[in-house]
Amino acid sequence: MRRNPVFVLFASTLLGLVAFGAQAAQLKGVTLVENESGTRAVLELSGPVDYKLFTLANPHRLVLDLPGSSLAGGYKAPSPNGVVAGVRTGKPADNDLRVVLDLGRDVKPRSRLEREGNGARLVLELFTETTAVAGKPAPARTVQDVIGSGERKLIVAIDAGHGGKDPGAIGPSRKYEKDITLAVARELAAQINADPGMQAFLVRDRDVFIPLEQRYMIAREAQADLFISVHADAAHNRAASGASVYVLSLRGASSEAARWLADQENAADLVGGVELDARDKNLAAVLLDLSQNATMRVSDDVATEVLAALKQVGKAHKPQIERANFVVLRSPDVPSMLVETGFISNPGEEARLSDPAYRSRMAAAIVSGVRSYFANQAPPGTWYAARQGQFGGSRQHVVSRGETLSLIAARHGVPMNTIRAANKLQGDTVRIGERLTIPVAATAVASLPE
Repeated sequence: MRRNPVFVLFASTLLGLVAFGAQAAQLKGVTLVENESGTRAVLELSGPVDYKLFTLANPHRLVLDLPGSSLAGGYKAPSPNGVVAGVRTGKPADNDLRVVLDLGRDVKPRSRLEREGNGARLVLELFTETTAVAGKPAPARTVQDVIGSGERKLIVAIDAGHGGKDPGAIGPSRKYEKDITLAVARELAAQINADPGMQAFLVRDRDVFIPLEQRYMIAREAQADLFISVHADAAHNRAASGASVYVLSLRGASSEAARWLADQENAADLVGGVELDARDKNLAAVLLDLSQNATMRVSDDVATEVLAALKQVGKAHKPQIERANFVVLRSPDVPSMLVETGFISNPGEEARLSDPAYRSRMAAAIVSGVRSYFANQAPPGTWYAARQGQFGGSRQHVVSRGETLSLIAARHGVPMNTIRAANKLQGDTVRIGERLTIPVAATAVASLPE
């Protein structure tokens, strides 16, 4: 995990900064236990450590920083349990270790460090509103307690191309692509934030250089539902004009899959926390392929809607979405697209892209395309899903980290066997990124915003 703006974007609550005499320690394992009082996470350490604990919202996470620590050899992330949907690790800085617990809902954590000989155990008690108070038994949890209120905003990560020492293309009147893309990204973020069902996240919000590989990783860390990279094209032919929308090519997907499969930790993260060892390489490849194919299908669908909306603003450079091996589109589990807003090398388009009114219309078109997709394919638990008009037929569900078939069925109010039949499932196993058809009864709900 790289240092990035993600933890600045969301309001965080500092819960604890505990010192026990800084020393190098290794994290040997994490155990998750669900009981009547809530969920307990126990970190097995080779020795006492300093640690800092804080929570983040939208989505809910608990972050634990362990200075001077590292992962022990053979460490494996635990399977989801209780309120914890997954456990991830990374390095916010050299010689430091960060542990992130993805949560199904807000918690009030308590922590304590227990010494055991030369080792130590860091115990995290995760209390929710329904947790027992003053020794009284906690009320029985409902499915709604687990999956939340169903009003989560969709997170759209916006990546302004280039930046800092990389100016990108330069127009005839010396306009820099990095400045144009940042202006478009800010306008796009403002319009997304004005939508009650979406929340924008700017990968870069100032003139700074970010390596390409870090951009989509920042979006993944932000738990983005969609990644949009904004650019302004250039060509030797200054008459070239029009917007374009790109998605990842199969070649780029294959090369990224190989890289992720080489990383045991990342591979397990992508296939929903399945524990993998040397004997499971073929299984990991199959699961990753399923996840990646589902992500690419969603990318195609959203990009098609965005291109159709952009055609209402002006000329499109090509009549259909295009495919290319762009590094920033390589996230295996976040639907991604790259929007070329026009040709900065064309004097007329350079002038239009420099006009705030034109950028506003361009951003409105992109938002319209994104909204059109999510209005019909909203992930459950989101604001859009809660207001999705249904008059019989079916809706689509893309499986998220930590979800099970039973939770998906409960969320949609549909029997599990109905979902199995609609998707020709032989069992109850579902994979991250897999798209399921959810048959629904005829109901009418509130309409979406214009």
